[in-house]
Amino acid sequence: MNGFSVSCQHAAFVFVLLTTTVSHGDDTKYNLAYKFSTGDVIRYEVEHRMSIRNTIDKETQRATSETKSVKAWRILDVLPDDQIELMNMVEQVYMKNQLPDLDDQVYDSTKDKTPPPGFKDAAKAVGVPISILRMSPQGKILDRKMKIHQPAADPDALITLQLPEDPVAIDTTWDEPLRVTVQLKEGGTRAIQARRHYKLMDVKNGVATIEVSYQVLSPINAYLEAQLIQRLMNGTVRFDITAGRILSQEMNVDRRVLGYAGPTSSMHYVMQMKERLLEDVPEVAQKP
Repeated sequence: MNGFSVSCQHAAFVFVLLTTTVSHGDDTKYNLAYKFSTGDVIRYEVEHRMSIRNTIDKETQRATSETKSVKAWRILDVLPDDQIELMNMVEQVYMKNQLPDLDDQVYDSTKDKTPPPGFKDAAKAVGVPISILRMSPQGKILDRKMKIHQPAADPDALITLQLPEDPVAIDTTWDEPLRVTVQLKEGGTRAIQARRHYKLMDVKNGVATIEVSYQVLSPINAYLEAQLIQRLMNGTVRFDITAGRILSQEMNVDRRVLGYAGPTSSMHYVMQMKERLLEDVPEVAQKP
């Protein structure tokens, strides 16, 4: 399992809160929208840790990964209709994987000129554009051009947060519908209905807190749940309303699936992703 791909998936997670508020009685409503200027470069330090423990036929194996990276959104253009074009990049990465019956594998893009075995794809994606995105002010991705092919990349990865069209008050919720294709045990595929559920939890001292959860709406069995387990993230995102950018975010998964590959099989998946804003960071030398 490629920790770097997960980081990249979770790689591109920056949005801005427009500070306009509309007052209705005792409730204050906040207009949430992405807002950037052409030429902006916003960088984040991302830490991602994952542990997966599988038991099948009384044999247990455990794998772990740790990734630390610096990601950047480079704003290429803001169009007259407020659509935003941006370049998504990972400027540096440190990875450590521990797989069953193997020594620890480590890759540091700031030190290793030649990546160790198993990190070739990760090394190719450092310091070069991963994708070019065009999105609406509400975070809907209107166009995506992939520049680097990542075999383990999740097409349903959380790149932007879906924002509501209208101003919202504290405790307001909204949803982002999702459609996920899973493999059936007997062969073929099936479409699963899911959603990301958002809630504006609080606005305090100029900082807004939004809760995010991934919810599966279709009935599923253990075999299908095991395929979806990495997506089932819950967490919070904090925004500086005045500065108009994310301050930090944290997403977590801690889930067990029983009987996904036979009556005695089990899977325990634990993931934690933390991200924080980096300020006054000098330009990182990029690959040609």
